[in-house]
Amino acid sequence: MAGMSSACRKVIASGKTLALVPTMGYLHEGHLSLVRIAQKKADVVVVSIFVNPTQFGPGEDFESYPQNTRADLAALREFDIDFVFTPDRRAIYPENFQTYVNVALLTRTLEGKTRPDHFRGVATIVTKLFNICRPDFAVFGQKDYQQAEVLRKMSEDLGYPIKIVIGPTLRESDGLAMSSRNSYFTPSQRREAVCLYRGLQAARKEFRSGNRSASELKRIVRTRARKICRGRALDFDYVALTDRHTLTPLKKAQKGAVLSVAARVHGVRLIDNIIL
Repeated sequence: MAGMSSACRKVIASGKTLALVPTMGYLHEGHLSLVRIAQKKADVVVVSIFVNPTQFGPGEDFESYPQNTRADLAALREFDIDFVFTPDRRAIYPENFQTYVNVALLTRTLEGKTRPDHFRGVATIVTKLFNICRPDFAVFGQKDYQQAEVLRKMSEDLGYPIKIVIGPTLRESDGLAMSSRNSYFTPSQRREAVCLYRGLQAARKEFRSGNRSASELKRIVRTRARKICRGRALDFDYVALTDRHTLTPLKKAQKGAVLSVAARVHGVRLIDNIIL
């Protein structure tokens, strides 16, 4: 950890700009698209790989979360990345660790409502990464839209001179948002996993036709998704229409609002969203 900090300080002292791409590894093309954005933004890029235990709740998939560091390093080698940071868990969370970062209001809805300590863990690990690397830019993906807004607010409130950059969600050919958790599906389950995106697409089409009712648009998401993935195979956590920055629930849809969904599809928890 000290070595990474020292290397980044040397970069800063040289007058070069630095971009950070925090990941939990098991890299796919979605992650790599963020690396491309980082390389366009800054002179030097750091990609961190760390499966962060504090953002997983009881009964979640921390122990089984997919990992393949060798493949990750091979993928990043193709990009000629300046630094890959793979810290040891004990270095990040030493014995008797007690200090956490909490962003109060933005974490009370959506993922924060269904996963109460999730964003406390996210904000804490990203704060530590910011302190170690001191980046000019930090790049996150739109698929985790609430996370990006939480970290933008955290950065602003704590006075970090860091530009938060949000890269677009990358999707498979059928529209499924790329995710490390997609590897959990069997082939038949994978075909049905696109149901959430199909629901979002149907609601966006209705919005573009003039429907501004939040309740109607959310109903369309659920109805369309259930036509693809039926019965107990699909279990919604939430469907929400919110303001783009405050994440406040909206009763009337407006251009720029975020339509978000989280559900378990064949037992695998997926999230997705689109901006209307």
